[in-house]
Amino acid sequence: MAQRHLIAGTGAAGIAAAETIRGLDPDSDILVVGEEPQGYYSRPGLAYYLTGEVPERLLFPFTKQDFDRLCLRRLQGRVVALRPESHEVTLDDGRRLPYDRLLLATGSLAAMPPVPGVELEGVVKLDDLADANQILRRCRRRPEAVVVGGGITALEIVEGLRARHAHTHYFLRGERYWGNVLDETESHIVEQRLRQEGVPLHYNTEMAEIVGRRGRVAGVLTQDGHRIDCELVAIAIGVRPRMELAEGAGLATERGILVDETLQTSAPDVFAAGDVAQVFDPLSGRSVLDTLWGVAVAQGRVAGRNMAGQVTAYRKSVPCNVTRLAGLTTTIIGTVGQGRDKDLIGIARGDSETWRQLPDALVAQNAFDVNRLRLLVAESRLMGAVVMGDQTLSLPLYRLIAHQADITPIREQLLQPSAHLGDLIADFWSDWKEHHAAA
Repeated sequence: MAQRHLIAGTGAAGIAAAETIRGLDPDSDILVVGEEPQGYYSRPGLAYYLTGEVPERLLFPFTKQDFDRLCLRRLQGRVVALRPESHEVTLDDGRRLPYDRLLLATGSLAAMPPVPGVELEGVVKLDDLADANQILRRCRRRPEAVVVGGGITALEIVEGLRARHAHTHYFLRGERYWGNVLDETESHIVEQRLRQEGVPLHYNTEMAEIVGRRGRVAGVLTQDGHRIDCELVAIAIGVRPRMELAEGAGLATERGILVDETLQTSAPDVFAAGDVAQVFDPLSGRSVLDTLWGVAVAQGRVAGRNMAGQVTAYRKSVPCNVTRLAGLTTTIIGTVGQGRDKDLIGIARGDSETWRQLPDALVAQNAFDVNRLRLLVAESRLMGAVVMGDQTLSLPLYRLIAHQADITPIREQLLQPSAHLGDLIADFWSDWKEHHAAA
């Protein structure tokens, strides 16, 4: 009999799994269940949709013909219960669906702060395309806005609001932006660029209440008693993996759904991938969460192979994200930060817990205006890098870090105060690449 594969979630991990299963098993039945009426689209593209750089139609990587080619059955709905013992799920409309193999690719949702007024009309987040469209609708009147939170998503919202001519205040609970991933110089580069865009930055500032009038946002009251009148409040304090199904079914969970090296959960024939999966990271020796599009795709492919019977171990790669911070292209690779960020309750979108695992490493850095290179240098290898501005070295650094290249020949030079890091890395990369290719 044909295998019945059920995928809960229509994001990057779910669709990558479906593609992989179909490539390995042409005759299987693949049912994809998702809540979003828009289906599969690029979540990272929402930032550029908000600023007007990308039209909505370009957010969708698949055409109808692409889906037809995969021969998927697609169903809009929400899985509300999982019974691993009977290999069955229940939908929100009461229907029960059997499966032979199940993938939980349910993603994550924005966390909301426990302050009065979060239910008011005009409080927004950026989980999905519907949220982005709501923000754009509210920007038609060029509102006064407040953004609260840290990491990439908060800055995406700030930049989107500014591009739509909303006067935007940015609240930071600490003394600088994204302090657990960026260092002080990098944070200040971003902050200075925001000021140049006319964004007032409010340091050491926390909301005490969102003030309403006739059910709508009218202002924000801070904990030190100040009030800022506004019509829109955007929340980006982090995301929480959607673990309700796993927890209700008694699966092993921590900060996410715990999986083994094949991405199988503690229940037979139930797999997890994407934002919701907590995966072992050999770089840090811990099980970590990632909310990176590329990681979700890679995990989806491995989960799909295992669901189709091709036993495959998932090897977590070095986390890497190319993003834009206050208009400045920035690449973050490997282990670069430390501790927790006051502006986030946990992980943010476009983030990796690996980035802030307190590395036992020394720092080498160069900075020229907005071009900046920071390296985390261990005894014999590079553990991480931040590249701001000029991206010439991003790919070489990723490969050197991913392959744990032995940088002993240039280590002492890298750590010299007057070192020209770019030249050292470029020369080393040229030699290493030639040797590696020959090997």
